[in-house]
Amino acid sequence: MAQVTATIASKVGLHARPAATFVKAVAEKGVPVTIAKEGGAAVDASSILGVMTLGAGFGDVVTLSSDADGADAALEELKALLETDLDA
Repeated sequence: MAQVTATIASKVGLHARPAATFVKAVAEKGVPVTIAKEGGAAVDASSILGVMTLGAGFGDVVTLSSDADGADAALEELKALLETDLDA
């Protein structure tokens, strides 16, 4: 299983626009990805409701995971996205 951790850089966390941008990027990768807030349960990263229910705020650490072949590159790209202020 491929895993990466990312620190949320958006000032509002993973809410509304940043969450929608992230979920769209996950769908474009074409691999199943889960996201979990440190110490919490993993949710489907392609689900806007799932991502928003994490309650991930600015500075929170999340873990992205995937069992798909070749997921490493996709996870690194998604990590870079989360570590960018998506509301700027």
